[in-house]
Amino acid sequence: MAGGAKARLKEIYDKEVVAALMKELGYKNVMQAPRMEKIVVNIGLGEATDNSQVLDKAQKDLEAITGQHPVITKARRSIAAFKLRKGMPIGVMVTLRGRRMYDFFDRLVNVALPRARDFQGVSPRAFDGRGNYTLGIKEQIIFPEIDYSKIDKVRGLEICIVTTANSDEEGKSLLRLQGMPFAI
Repeated sequence: MAGGAKARLKEIYDKEVVAALMKELGYKNVMQAPRMEKIVVNIGLGEATDNSQVLDKAQKDLEAITGQHPVITKARRSIAAFKLRKGMPIGVMVTLRGRRMYDFFDRLVNVALPRARDFQGVSPRAFDGRGNYTLGIKEQIIFPEIDYSKIDKVRGLEICIVTTANSDEEGKSLLRLQGMPFAI
């Protein structure tokens, strides 16, 4: 975390969102209000079993998007039908917390999602029952950090927003107040 500067969305959360959540959900204590805990960004690469260069390119893309070096995920078990053995690299992922999490969420909501083709809002039904939200993006090129001329293949990625909310309704209220453009 660079210096003492706060992320823009963190300031909005502290000043406006907490008060709105307390009023909306009927909480008495500030610490009861749900908050974002972490954001996990993942790219699954099935073709990495055949071509190891795919892994390097996806790693560079994910590092450009998140500003953090991704880790390589490996297969947990062997699956003969997919020619996959335990321990083979099959994806890359990044876990963002703190300032980087808020900066990434800000860019996702205000820059990347509106750039998506035919964007009508994100699905309000992608919650897991515990207040966490998972969003699938079909093209990594919606992020302005990706240079369209340098990509070898359009890849999708998965963004999981983990919150401290106790229910989907609380999680949806939190993300809506933070600026997530839910479809109606």
